[in-house]
Amino acid sequence: MKNYHTHTFRCKHAEGEVGDYMRTAVSRGLSVLGFADHTPLPDNRWLFMRMGSSALPAYVRAIEDAQQRFPELTILKGMECEWASEYHSYFEDVLLGEYGLDYLALGCHFYPYSGGWVSSHVDILDAAHLLAYTKHLVESMRSGLFSFVAHPDLFGLTYRDWDKNTEAASRDILSTAQELQLPLEINGNGLINRLVESSQGMRVAYPWRPFWELAREYEVTVVVNSDAHHPEFVDQGLAEGLGLVESLGLTLAKLEYLEGS
Repeated sequence: MKNYHTHTFRCKHAEGEVGDYMRTAVSRGLSVLGFADHTPLPDNRWLFMRMGSSALPAYVRAIEDAQQRFPELTILKGMECEWASEYHSYFEDVLLGEYGLDYLALGCHFYPYSGGWVSSHVDILDAAHLLAYTKHLVESMRSGLFSFVAHPDLFGLTYRDWDKNTEAASRDILSTAQELQLPLEINGNGLINRLVESSQGMRVAYPWRPFWELAREYEVTVVVNSDAHHPEFVDQGLAEGLGLVESLGLTLAKLEYLEGS
């Protein structure tokens, strides 16, 4: 099994160092483990849920050290990023360039709305907010910086019922992914840990099944990741996510090019 979405203690809402995840990954039989902790930003925005800029060198060193200590695994250096135009050169020149990261994952946890930034976890409650989230996510996808989109259906966490607005948003995301040939993530953390109450009863917040049923109408590929925030969860949801892929007849992305980078 492979997992390209792993966090460390540096993001302030996860536990464990790189080596802790590696030891568990070996014991669980993973073949590839990619770290995609929440990126520091040059202006240190949103520090409550990400490392500061000063922690970046230690993060990279910890992964590079693990690559030497665990030769039986393919270990990748990545970051999960919120895109904004002012950060584009930082992502391209510093993260991918200076630090030589293997990949960047797009994680749209915040989006611009009414002159400010609001949270994708708590502030997608109506059609206007959903439209703003979708517009920003699509713009971020078009930046050309990212290897896959983490939890593209995150809006299901607070927008509780499937309707014409969620279908329109999903089609915009899916058609853009098809156009760009950009893989979309089935998120194991959401699959195992994110339940919400809707008018139809309890459901998984994301991956939201209607989104992935729509995905069958598009030529898109998917990647299944754990989004682990604790070493014990390094493989959470991978088997279940792969089962969802198989049951819906979706196509797994081929990310082997990352492993040879």
